[in-house]
Amino acid sequence: MDGFGSDFSAGGAGGKLDTGTIMEQVKVQIAVANAQELLQRMTDKCFKKCIGKPGSTLDNSEQKCLAMCMDRYMDSWNIVSRTYNSRLQKERARM
Repeated sequence: MDGFGSDFSAGGAGGKLDTGTIMEQVKVQIAVANAQELLQRMTDKCFKKCIGKPGSTLDNSEQKCLAMCMDRYMDSWNIVSRTYNSRLQKERARM
């Protein structure tokens, strides 16, 4: 089995796909993709900002810079995410 269709289970009578199950699986896949993108962007930005000369170890200032950069990035992402979700809910309520 190749794994592409293995995540979707057949449910209901006659082997029809359960739409609710599929929708939940798609939501999970989207959430995973978003988390991966967030991690990749945060890594790229903080590495460029904090690492002057890449080597086999990080010095103390690089470690502190990376920790603070990642904390700020996550805080900013959370604020943007909450604001976006709040606006979406307000728009849906108006419809």
